Amino acid sequence: MSYPSPSYHGDSGELTATVRNASAASELDDPTSAMSYLATGASTGGKFGLYRVDFKGPRGGPGPHFHRSISESFFILSGIVRIHDGRAWNDAGPGDFMHVPEGGIHGFRNDSGAPASMLLLATGTPAAAPAATTAARQRALLGSFREAAQTGDSAALIALTKQDLTEQDPAGR
Repeated sequence: MSYPSPSYHGDSGELTATVRNASAASELDDPTSAMSYLATGASTGGKFGLYRVDFKGPRGGPGPHFHRSISESFFILSGIVRIHDGRAWNDAGPGDFMHVPEGGIHGFRNDSGAPASMLLLATGTPAAAPAATTAARQRALLGSFREAAQTGDSAALIALTKQDLTEQDPAGR
């Protein structure tokens, strides 16, 4: 196994590490889950984003969908999370892992009603948007999704889904 070509060409290293304490508040918090931004595309130069998703107990999570420009990997820390692998929903428990390349149909949700946690690693995340801007945009989109879902406005839900650069599985899995 060999390393990729160097991207750092300094002689002595730099003091550039970042730390996020476990006590930090989640960037996204709603009735079903909280998401903590451990590393964002902005903080990793667009190389990846790493997020902790803590399901609080009420059922929730996205249905089958795909992304055109990012891949995602899921690692279950605690509890049971339902993971859609493009074919079916599967129970995933502590230590279970799934990787989804760009275009791969997937979903995740908490069907048990019990707390659960997982890490979500996304590659190809945008480097330009600062975490605070991304969090604010996601909060606004989440509010719009809730409103459209409560009113049954499926056209608005589809438009919001496209705006978020995430597309629903056309086969409805």
